[in-house]
Amino acid sequence: MVSTKITLLTLVPIFFVYSQAIIFDIHNNCSYTVWPAAVPGGGRRLDSGQTWTIGYREGPKIAKIWARTNCSFDSSGRGTCLTGDCNGQLQCRTYGAPPHTVAEYGLNSFGRKDYYDISVMEGFNVPMEFRPTTNGCTRPVRCAADIVGECPNELRTPGGCQNPCTVFKTTEYCCHSGTCRPTDLSRFFKTRCRDAFTYPQDDPTSTFTCPPATSYRVVFCP
Repeated sequence: MVSTKITLLTLVPIFFVYSQAIIFDIHNNCSYTVWPAAVPGGGRRLDSGQTWTIGYREGPKIAKIWARTNCSFDSSGRGTCLTGDCNGQLQCRTYGAPPHTVAEYGLNSFGRKDYYDISVMEGFNVPMEFRPTTNGCTRPVRCAADIVGECPNELRTPGGCQNPCTVFKTTEYCCHSGTCRPTDLSRFFKTRCRDAFTYPQDDPTSTFTCPPATSYRVVFCP
C-alpha cells in the first residue's frame, strides 16, 4: 500500500506537466521563404515546407503569430523586413509593423476558454490558416484569398494591403469611441475572408473558442 501511494504521488507532477503542454506548430506552405514571428516566442527563418514548433508549459494570456516577408538579417540578428518588421530584430519582442496577417490567441482567459482568431486589423501580407489540433476542438479559421492582388488602391502598400484604420486613423474606421459599423473598406476584407477580424467591433463573427490548454497549428499559404 505504501509503495502504491508513492508511485501515484510521483506520477501526478509528471502528468501535470504533460497535460499542461501547449504546442504551436507553425508551417510555411508558401513557395517562398517567410520569417515567422511570435510574441512571446521570438522569430526565425522558415523556408518553404519547413515547420517551427513552439511549446509552452503554460500558455501566455495573450500572444500573436505572424509572417514577415522579404527580410535580411546579419549574424547578430539585426536587419529589416518589408512587412511585419519588429524593430529590426530577428527574435521579436514587440509586435510587427503593418501590414501583416496575425493569428491571435488568448489562452485560458475569460470563462476558462481559449480564444483565437485571425486578424487583418494590422492589414494583410500572407494567407493564413489557424487551426486547433487537440481537445476535440476542430474549427479552423482561414484568410487565404488574394487580398494583396485585389487590394483597393487607397490601401495598397509594398508587399501587402493595409487596414483602413492604419491608413486613415479616423473614428469611422478605428472605432475610437462608441458603437461603430462595418465600412465598405472593411467589407472588402470580410467578403474574401469571412472568418477574419476586420474592424474593431467584429468579435461576433470572428472570435472562436476551445477548451483550455488546446494546441494549434498555423499555416502560411494554406
